Amino acid sequence: MVRTPRALASPGPKPASSLAAFACPNPDCAHFNRFDAGNLSVVEWTGKHKHIRRLYCSACKHRFTERQGTLLRYTKLPEETVVRIVKCLGHGCSVAATADICDVDPRTVGRILEQAGRRAEDFHRLQLDKLGAGPEAVQLDELHGRASPTPAKKGGPESLLAVVAAWVGSGFTRPWRSSADS
Repeated sequence: MVRTPRALASPGPKPASSLAAFACPNPDCAHFNRFDAGNLSVVEWTGKHKHIRRLYCSACKHRFTERQGTLLRYTKLPEETVVRIVKCLGHGCSVAATADICDVDPRTVGRILEQAGRRAEDFHRLQLDKLGAGPEAVQLDELHGRASPTPAKKGGPESLLAVVAAWVGSGFTRPWRSSADS
């Protein structure tokens, strides 16, 4: 009898008891986005190796997979490959280089990049909506402490406010700098 190393063995079904990380995605459900509400159960296993759980909401009778709302939805790639693709793109690899490293088609990398970009944009907008108020809500001592250690050398408070207004207007993201700028 040949034994398969544990790392190469198929993961098999996950325990059904770990449903605390999931919530009903149906906006019409009373348990919409309520995690660990006790309304979910595993009704079947899907996928080639029966490793993806199909969940059922007892409140609204809605069925969905555990991959719904993630980058893994509608993909047949293993989770490790999708994670590797996202990491490569996050480290600045090109689409062609990422496709070569991860041994997938460049169109697959482009599709995942597009999906990840949409999700990141949605998350970014959600964070901006949570902030609510614009630069008028920032106190001047916070402006001074965050934007510049020496505002007098850079043109005084007027230019400092312009810097902070631009920073807030860009969604609190810092511009990317090349290694030559550093």
